[in-house]
Amino acid sequence: MPQGVIFDMDGVLVASGPAHSHSWRMLAKKHGIELTEAQFKESFGKPSRDIVREIWGQDVSDEDVRRIDEEKEAVYREIITGRAPLTIGVRETLARLQEAGFVLAVGTSGPPENVELVLGETRLTSAFAATVNGFDVKHGKPAPDIFQLAAERAGLQPTDCVVVEDAPVGVAAALAAGMKVIGYVGTHPAETLRDAGVHIVVNELPDITPELVRGLLR
Repeated sequence: MPQGVIFDMDGVLVASGPAHSHSWRMLAKKHGIELTEAQFKESFGKPSRDIVREIWGQDVSDEDVRRIDEEKEAVYREIITGRAPLTIGVRETLARLQEAGFVLAVGTSGPPENVELVLGETRLTSAFAATVNGFDVKHGKPAPDIFQLAAERAGLQPTDCVVVEDAPVGVAAALAAGMKVIGYVGTHPAETLRDAGVHIVVNELPDITPELVRGLLR
């Protein structure tokens, strides 16, 4: 049976945390809301529609959620267009895993426009057998839907998948999907990822070797 690695996008394939933080805080300030860095880190990895309700309140209408969400993501894309911050070691890591026979996929809470922009600009689209974005599922992270669908589209069984995540909500989603999880230190420190339940922590993407993945899937 084939084995695979599913990568989160924001904070893993691209170091997009600062751009997301800036766009959220700028938009919140425009609406008279002060968003702290701690609040941003707590929300990072969740679908942006859920984050809107957390910041603006649960009584915000669906139409306003959609409008705010679209405005925020447009600001984010404007920030990174032409300079998508690819994480150090991504190309090397993906190539090594592909050469070893692993099927690769992306499972992100981001909208399809973000996925297209990031993978297109960084020329990584062809590396992945499947991609799933936050609009492909009804329930975003920490629900398991995104990773379950990514495995299905890639022709993989959940028990044959390792997920690479940088955020506790993503770790929870991967564990709920019955997958092994590698915690990548970036948005959150190693201790936070361990507390979330990851099976192993890495500080750099090139630390994710075929041998490491096979060991987790034994």
